[in-house]
Amino acid sequence: MEFLTFCAQDLESVLKSELSGDLEDVLLALLDRPSVFDAKQLRSAMKGPGTDTELLIEILCTRTNTELCNLRRAYHTVFERHLEEDLRSETSGDLEKLFVALVQGNRDTDFDTDPARAEEDAKNLFEAGEGAWGTDEFVFTEVLVRRNYKQLCETFKAYESMCGSPIEDAIKSETSGHLCDAYMTIVRCAKDCQGYFAERIYRSMKGAGTDDSTLIRCIISRCEIDLGTIRDRFNELYDSPLAKWIEDDCSGYYKKVLLNLI
Repeated sequence: MEFLTFCAQDLESVLKSELSGDLEDVLLALLDRPSVFDAKQLRSAMKGPGTDTELLIEILCTRTNTELCNLRRAYHTVFERHLEEDLRSETSGDLEKLFVALVQGNRDTDFDTDPARAEEDAKNLFEAGEGAWGTDEFVFTEVLVRRNYKQLCETFKAYESMCGSPIEDAIKSETSGHLCDAYMTIVRCAKDCQGYFAERIYRSMKGAGTDDSTLIRCIISRCEIDLGTIRDRFNELYDSPLAKWIEDDCSGYYKKVLLNLI
């Protein structure tokens, strides 16, 4: 293992000395374990003036318990810092509470669903939001962070049946800003995680210029998980092959690496 680590570090030095730009970024990203790659992305989002909250949302609101546990350890190993402490320092209020709850990795890991609990959670969400004066964000965070994705989908169905409108409408009307974005990301991933990443990739290339950081991050972070399904979902949602978009937006060896990954 030490020999492999040495080789990786040596290769990293060679790549940094010989390459630059997007090709360097994507090849260096491929050298890292997924947890280390995520840790580096989070640190870059919080280091220096300002915070890239959109990046924090993309990573923290989409990872599994195991991925978040590995991420916490990698963050501490690489930077000798505690992820929770940095999140508390860089965010505040209900968004801070949401992020800290997420990185604790307490989401139910069963695949079972409980209709009675779904009805109860739907009722509690309504009473915490549209059915109340003001919003009790604690209830939204508690449900969205702790229930497994299948259970959340049952809860969303129960909510729509009870209230006549989807949970997304309640989130948009009762919250705003980054907290709204974070809640909506969790909902989207519960319903269609591959669709969420397909949209992230699409938006990174849509319009003038390319958000290469987001494009690289989404492809690298999912290439060993579900990138093939994300590619197919992209093709379905946007009626155009992902490979064609990359062909048009990227160039050189950087383009070749991305095309091989998808």
